[in-house]
Amino acid sequence: METRQFQLRDDHVRLCDLLKLAGIVGSGGEGKRLVAGGEVTVDGQAESRKTAKIRAGQAVECRGVRILVLAAD
Repeated sequence: METRQFQLRDDHVRLCDLLKLAGIVGSGGEGKRLVAGGEVTVDGQAESRKTAKIRAGQAVECRGVRILVLAAD
C-alpha cells in the first residue's frame, strides 16, 4: 500500500476534499461517490459521511493509498 502525507492548513479538512487534494480522485464529486460506495476508511473504520472532518493524526485509506494527515504549521 502506498502512503502519502497531507499537511493541514486549518484544524480539519472535509473527507471528500481530502481525497481530491491528495490526488486520489479528480473531483470532489468523485470523492463523494467513493465515500457513499463504502470504499473509504478513516482510522481503519468505514466512513460514510462525505463531509466528515478529518483532523491531524488520522489516517484515511482509499484505492490502495493511505493518507496520513499532519497538523498545520
